Amino acid sequence: MMPSALAPYADPVAVTFVVGGTALALLIRTPPADIGRAVRALATLGRRPFTAEDGLDQIAKLDRIARRHGVMTLDRSRIADPDIADAIAGIVDGAGPDIVGERLRHRCEARAERHLAAADMWGAVAELAPLLGMIGTLVGLVRMFMAMTDPAAIGQAMAVALLSTLYGALLAALVGMPIAGRLRRLARAEAFERARLEAPLVALARRERPHLREAAE
Repeated sequence: MMPSALAPYADPVAVTFVVGGTALALLIRTPPADIGRAVRALATLGRRPFTAEDGLDQIAKLDRIARRHGVMTLDRSRIADPDIADAIAGIVDGAGPDIVGERLRHRCEARAERHLAAADMWGAVAELAPLLGMIGTLVGLVRMFMAMTDPAAIGQAMAVALLSTLYGALLAALVGMPIAGRLRRLARAEAFERARLEAPLVALARRERPHLREAAE
């Protein structure tokens, strides 16, 4: 049940123009995979920014294990972080430091692109909603001028015109822009932190490469 104070601000026609029009425009301009990724990204909004400290601690432990028992024993380690797990798998398979570093950078760049695509979709909401609100306003004004002899119709058309602009502004200011900004901040923080993982993993690959060659021979 809608409170009586908010009832004057509810108009299904204006909602259709703004919300429905924005959704339709997003479906046209955005690949379905990016839309799904952007919706799933909403679950990350309340999380703390990513930090590399736990990963660095685990890399240090893996380094000590490799020194004592050999790099092959790392294959049995449980590693939750996908970048560290991929790098360790490459080191165990004999990948050199250049390959390990390249794989890490590729994974970070691919992740950044996925995060950017999600943020861009919400940024598109902030761009499209006011435009669709303006379209609703123009439609409402046209309806108003076509019904100048009917006071009731004039009031209804004016409501569509004004509320369309209001809905577009609210959707942009309270949904699209805040979500896009938050996702971009989280993505930048994670990219910066994950860059810290590259140096110790590359160092581990560089140190273990000669031992792997000797074992192969």
